[in-house]
Amino acid sequence: MAGPLEGVRVLEMAGLGATPFGVMLLADLGADVVRVDRPARPMNSDYERRRAAADPHRSVLDRGRRSLVVDLRRPEGVELVLDLVGRADVLVEGFRPGVMERLGLGPDVCLGRNPKLVYGRLTGWGQTGPLAPRAGHDITYIALTGALRSVARKDEAPIPPLSMAGDMAGGGMLLALGVVSALLSARATGQGQVVDAAMVDGASTLLSMYYGLMAQGRWRDEPGTNFGDTGAPYYDVYATADGQYVAFGALEEAFYQEFLQRAGIDPASLPSRDDESRWPELRAELARHFASRTRDEWDALLGDSDACVAPVLSMTEAPSHPHLAARGTHVTRGDVVQPAPAPRFSGTPTTLPPPAPARGEHGQAALADWGVSDDLVTRVEKAGGLQL
Repeated sequence: MAGPLEGVRVLEMAGLGATPFGVMLLADLGADVVRVDRPARPMNSDYERRRAAADPHRSVLDRGRRSLVVDLRRPEGVELVLDLVGRADVLVEGFRPGVMERLGLGPDVCLGRNPKLVYGRLTGWGQTGPLAPRAGHDITYIALTGALRSVARKDEAPIPPLSMAGDMAGGGMLLALGVVSALLSARATGQGQVVDAAMVDGASTLLSMYYGLMAQGRWRDEPGTNFGDTGAPYYDVYATADGQYVAFGALEEAFYQEFLQRAGIDPASLPSRDDESRWPELRAELARHFASRTRDEWDALLGDSDACVAPVLSMTEAPSHPHLAARGTHVTRGDVVQPAPAPRFSGTPTTLPPPAPARGEHGQAALADWGVSDDLVTRVEKAGGLQL
């Protein structure tokens, strides 16, 4: 492994979605991650059964770990995890508030064992507040924060933006930032701390610019009516002649004029872009022009310009785009295409970490690397607290 976090030991309590994403970012940056998995259990739904049947090595989100299968219902399993806590720099968990405490692995116990530990906690609602113990998913977290309502055209229903705004950006990235910040503090002061990362906090933070714009009178709290939310016809998605789409984002006048010049459109033939009352007419005219060429023809015409027009690509198409290919934004291991580690570092460059482990894979090597005694490993395994 390489990267700016090389030598940092992260103990991950296995979870779903946002927490593994946050830990993936740490692994991508070079951290040594050991994941504590629970023993296999019966699957109660088709979703769970399909998840359990999937090839674990193809899970991009779980790359860069080694896995231990520990039964935390047994005191010996908890003892082993506490031994690892004493050797870790970071512990990350994504359970509901109180779960780790009931397991005997709460912050007080773990920081008592290792005062320099960074204890990262990621939840949807946070560790405090009336909804803290309640279940939720990305769509519910961003609904409460105002983020979901903002992703809509005028007079249309909001469209959930996958699980990016709440789980990944508002949760996993916020967690990773918090962990790295707390690591810097721990190294400077010798004192660890708890990082309470909540998706509702993170999703709200992502709206900071728009709160500022509203305070300045430059943004209406009505989706699909503003310059950057498809309200303006010069910031929208348009269909092309082949049934594909292009994104048009010429917010600035100079970029808009370059678009018109390159596209061969006489500015005098269009309504003024500054007259909001005529935006519907302007949108109709732009739609007519965009429908006159295919997506790739528009890309060939405008792709190297400041017109701010880009083809709307699928996830399958994106890795082959010349710009992304030139930067190496995506990499392929075997036949699994995946984003490369980001960001990039001049002095401590990152490499693609190993593929995701199967449950319990490389666990014995991880225990040895972290210096856990053979006697403890043997005793916990015999007691049924560890599966190797």
